[in-house]
Amino acid sequence: MKMTQQKNDASDSTITIDDVQNLVKKKDSIEEQIKEYYDVLKDQGVGTEGPLVDEEGYPRADVDVRQVRTARHSISCLQNDHKAIMVEIEEALHRLHAAEKAKREEEGAPASAQAMEQDAPLPPPFARVDTITPGSPASQAGLCVGDEIIEFGSVNTGNFKTLQNIASIVQHSEGKSLSIAVIRGEQKVHLGLTPQRWSGRGLLGCNIVPLRR
Repeated sequence: MKMTQQKNDASDSTITIDDVQNLVKKKDSIEEQIKEYYDVLKDQGVGTEGPLVDEEGYPRADVDVRQVRTARHSISCLQNDHKAIMVEIEEALHRLHAAEKAKREEEGAPASAQAMEQDAPLPPPFARVDTITPGSPASQAGLCVGDEIIEFGSVNTGNFKTLQNIASIVQHSEGKSLSIAVIRGEQKVHLGLTPQRWSGRGLLGCNIVPLRR
């Protein structure tokens, strides 16, 4: 146990931006693989659920049952990998920021912009995530029901007017990563969300409701 703790302490002190970027590349690779398997299901005309046998219990003749089963299993495994890598990225960012703050304090330099942001009061949210469909782009990005949105791409608390602002950003950002900031548990959380086609409706797979201001 002591040796494990020492190893963790060492990793905390040696975390670099390159380490974080490598984790992000792994995340992007997983997301691309998930998209490819969703495309397989789309080509077969099926989703992640539903029977693959006919009324008599025989394998359906209108789909490649083996290919669909492989795609469904792979999506399930990759989604677990995606959740794990998102946790790694968040922990790595926390360690990186902590190391930068400690270094500046040791050198007597002013606190970093990130540290100042964490200490600053959070702006009031303008919308809330109401529902999320499992396996959707929103789910893969790590959004949670109840997250209160304070930034959605270029939309923020200061310029938000209606949900059409968000809809416009989504429509013009298909396949591109959007920077999202939400309040979760009284803390600001940054996420990357890529609007894209999937087996469900829309490009996000979540429902966002405006908050009264």
